[in-house]
Amino acid sequence: MPRLSASGREKWVLVLAAGCLFWTAGTAHADKPVPGSTAPSPGSGEQGGSQGNELYASASHSQIKVRQVSGPTGGKRGGLSSVDVNWKPPACWYEPVFTGEELKDFVNRTDGNGDVGIHESWFGKGLWTDHYRDGKPEKNFDDASSTAEGYKHYNVGKDGYFWRSVAPDESDPESWDCGRIMFWQGAGEVPRIPHAPTPRMLAEYAYNQVKVPDTEIELKPETRSTVNLPTWVWLDKGTFRDIKVRAELPHTNLWAETTAKPVALHLEPGTDDATTYPASGDCAINRDGSIGTPYKPGDAAQTPPCGVTYLRATNGRPYQLKASLTWRITWRGSDGSGGGLPDGTFETTQDMNVQEIQSINR
Repeated sequence: MPRLSASGREKWVLVLAAGCLFWTAGTAHADKPVPGSTAPSPGSGEQGGSQGNELYASASHSQIKVRQVSGPTGGKRGGLSSVDVNWKPPACWYEPVFTGEELKDFVNRTDGNGDVGIHESWFGKGLWTDHYRDGKPEKNFDDASSTAEGYKHYNVGKDGYFWRSVAPDESDPESWDCGRIMFWQGAGEVPRIPHAPTPRMLAEYAYNQVKVPDTEIELKPETRSTVNLPTWVWLDKGTFRDIKVRAELPHTNLWAETTAKPVALHLEPGTDDATTYPASGDCAINRDGSIGTPYKPGDAAQTPPCGVTYLRATNGRPYQLKASLTWRITWRGSDGSGGGLPDGTFETTQDMNVQEIQSINR
């Protein structure tokens, strides 16, 4: 089946059927179909069954398996926000997806409907058989002058995998950096190309999979404070523990463990008419893992190591006290590498009503 590439972002295919030539658009193109709602989420590791075709067909679904190794798992939790606004996890990479036998079976079962790259889909068995069965060369989508040599009989019987580009968010402009169409790599080998997986890449991928518990701080007084009297803030020891997440890429022997460790609590009173303790609003974690000091009877006039004093009463609308816990992120990988990633934060907001004590002078 001959193919012609149109300029821009779409391919057109010449189809020979019933002895007649006709043109049809979209059988091989750069505008990906919307994945079905039953497809597993990126990084879920689910395969086979009714979801298998969706997983193998779509380059937005990763084979990376992620699991939490240690740390709390119950209760309300959420993802971290990097303190470095310019940092983000990898936009795209390559990973093994098919053996030769699996690719042959996929083409036959689905009639060849799926992705050969993040932004290139092939619809029609002939497109797949030309390149992966019959050895015809094909242009890589990222570079019109770059040609991928074809394969014979899907490389059935050879020891290795066909690798394909992956992007959790195909709308990310940087996902276009992984533009090779699906290619072969011998078993146990990681390709030496840009955007090949590394332990650090897996650590960065795992960063987005870390789920930390809500920052539920203890307050005294609770929810209602008094002008010029300090509100004590603390977290009991053991409330927050290190969280470790492991990401593994099957068939590569690559893995990384990303660890989030709580290191500080930051307070924002929700108004300029307030004083925080310490002045920076950063309450460090004590050696025993606690933050601040619990309030005791008789401490009302004392200065708390972690807290806030409101200088003006609320008037119908409570102040929004923000408590943001900072988590230090480190990682180690299968090749002995490791290091740090940008700190992450998780923020919660609490209503604070502030009253003013009225007194009568006689």
